[in-house]
Amino acid sequence: MDWPASVALARSVPELPTGTDWSYEVKVNGHRMIMWRTGDGVRLQARSGRDVTAAWGDLALAGHHLPAGTVLDGEAVIITEDGRISFEAAQARAASSSVRARRLAVQRPAHYIAFDALQLPSGDVRARPYSERRAALLNLLAELPANTPIQAVSATTDRDTALTWYTTLHDQGVEGIVAKRTTSPYRAGRAGAWLKIRYAETMDAEVVGYTGPPPAAEDFGGEVA
Repeated sequence: MDWPASVALARSVPELPTGTDWSYEVKVNGHRMIMWRTGDGVRLQARSGRDVTAAWGDLALAGHHLPAGTVLDGEAVIITEDGRISFEAAQARAASSSVRARRLAVQRPAHYIAFDALQLPSGDVRARPYSERRAALLNLLAELPANTPIQAVSATTDRDTALTWYTTLHDQGVEGIVAKRTTSPYRAGRAGAWLKIRYAETMDAEVVGYTGPPPAAEDFGGEVA
């Protein structure tokens, strides 16, 4: 695979699809990130293609436990003391200089919620069905240390369970549900078989200042996946 990877995006729909060939994932509110475990180390890529390794050094360090040749798609999140996923904390981290990011990482370590595998040590797996990529992802993460911040996203093939997540987990920082057809390959852009329902509540905010280079708006949760 060539850097940067083009990411898959989900299309908004009014309700979750039905059928036996769908898997449903929780959609967490964080910073979209591709994790590259190369032969030399770990690089972290935002949705826009920018290298954001310096802002998420704790996740880069955790990524060294992955086998070389692994490329994962997921979301970097910050969890507050009350157990809630904080979009604001993720914003602060992504917009920080490397020095401030290291300080924030000590205060609130990041977690990486992986929801797809793009490449394994055996090669590019984007053409394989989602069900196979999901199984490979779970097997891969099962080999990581027990205290790893790299975790697989919660997923289910039961639509009723997904709807329960949708109605009960909003206060914990879950912003919706993404449905993926189990037979579908990983396809960049919105042409693939990814659909999402998300909470309609929005908030207008004005950024009055930041430290370090400004992150691209599309790198955050909201409309990224």
